[in-house]
Amino acid sequence: MALGRVQITVDCAEPAALARFWAAVLGYPPPDVEGTHAVLKALGQREDTLGNWYRIEDPAGVGPRLAFQRVPEPKVVKNRVHLDLNVGGPRTAPPQERRRRIDAEVDRLVGLKARKVKTVEERGEYFVNMLDPEGNEFDVQ
Repeated sequence: MALGRVQITVDCAEPAALARFWAAVLGYPPPDVEGTHAVLKALGQREDTLGNWYRIEDPAGVGPRLAFQRVPEPKVVKNRVHLDLNVGGPRTAPPQERRRRIDAEVDRLVGLKARKVKTVEERGEYFVNMLDPEGNEFDVQ
């Protein structure tokens, strides 16, 4: 049996806000909050549960689909899975150029309310560990 597209689901406190953040990070359209609510209402979903999940997708169908679902408990430990944003360009690019691209993206993401944790330089690699607005880890490389 062939596997279809994979969806990555993120547990969070504020699904709409986190979906908007990741849509901006990945260049996806933002979630259609009002449209989602209208559909769910039409399907009979209770008003108090309307904001419990949102999904964002790459319009080209190339990147992963991400879903964000509200959970009652806060994040308390390191993620077991994280996203790597590959923005440095091809491995054949000069290291200084790759680093410039990575640093520029880190600056953009900080402007979106991500937090820089640390810069890692090891074995010829350069990447930056970051946190999204709810503290989920990801790397920019």
